[in-house]
Amino acid sequence: MSQFCSGVSLKALAVALLALSAATAQAQDRAEIIGALPENLQLLYTDAIEVGPSMYADFKAPAKPWRWCHSESYMGNPWRVTFNDELQRLVEGAKATGDVSEFIVSDSNGDATQQISQMRAFIEQGCSVITTIAGSSTALNAVIEDAYKAGIPVITSAGAVTTPYAINVMHNQNLWGYQMGKGIAENLPDGGTILQIEGISGHPLVQQENAGLDKAVAEAENLTIARKVSGEWTGTTTKSAVLQALATTPQQIDAVWSTGSEGRFIAEAFQQAGRPLPLITASISGDALGFWHENQDSFKFYGGEVSPHVAAQNAFRVALRMIEGQKPLINTIIAPMPTITQADLPSWYKDCMKPDSAAIFPIPPTDPFPEELLNGYFSNGAATPLYDFSKVPASCTN
Repeated sequence: MSQFCSGVSLKALAVALLALSAATAQAQDRAEIIGALPENLQLLYTDAIEVGPSMYADFKAPAKPWRWCHSESYMGNPWRVTFNDELQRLVEGAKATGDVSEFIVSDSNGDATQQISQMRAFIEQGCSVITTIAGSSTALNAVIEDAYKAGIPVITSAGAVTTPYAINVMHNQNLWGYQMGKGIAENLPDGGTILQIEGISGHPLVQQENAGLDKAVAEAENLTIARKVSGEWTGTTTKSAVLQALATTPQQIDAVWSTGSEGRFIAEAFQQAGRPLPLITASISGDALGFWHENQDSFKFYGGEVSPHVAAQNAFRVALRMIEGQKPLINTIIAPMPTITQADLPSWYKDCMKPDSAAIFPIPPTDPFPEELLNGYFSNGAATPLYDFSKVPASCTN
């Protein structure tokens, strides 16, 4: 019996050593991959972000004119509509120069099976490139690999897929959650109490954001999270959750940590509850800027912007560079997110922005992802043709 147990123990030890060896090798590979980037880009990566080498080192650029295809998973909210409008504006500019012959868009309306079918149709139609907001991080992997084998690069935006055959262009949500926590710590040097509002509970991106906040709070040592509620990245749901939390949390709330674009709804909930407005972290939005403009003596903000315009621009720029022949070094390109403080709000605000302007997304005053920074993600990086940030229409154009 003892010999049997010893044999089992040795086998278990061998398996554990193999697993440790594999994990060490994986960590070394990851460090080498990220280490190939310029130092200012390396800082955008945290352990929560999965990365790998680009599969497009030998990609042969297709001949012009290109057929540009975009696979949308859901176009049922203002953010997605704005994203698609901006992508269309950019591709139409490439059509006007004769570089693109056709722009084809599909919408699967939340059905992953339908999105797979639509992407297979894109492959059969001979698309030159496919941009997509994937409805699943895993369901599209096989069809993306098929596109790669057919010589069609797939560029994702607003959420990564796990196949190495795509190029993901995204923000680091883990870093975003941490930065919002650090912003609270900087604005409350004597410490304070936080109401945490997460997006959809259990969502992988939410877990990354929450981990970022936990790290910031641990580092600060004088911040306390009083409550955590879910706002589901929806304004009315967020407002209801905040009102319920305030009704059962009599202590002072010094800051509200959130990573969605529901800043105005949070402020309105505190007003309705008769409570002083705390510092609010969020993604800036037209309605929040409208609320600030009407409440400049009480609205306190620290945040950034998860912009649909910028997301579309980044996907367009990476896709265009690739079909022009530029070679990405890595399969997950992290785009920096602008930091927006209270002092920055006047430069983001436009006259069309009111407290009910939830469908208006502000245009950054300057390009948050400068061309020279994007160059660092490519072995032969050069300024994106057919792209000029200064020509992006202002928020109040329409």
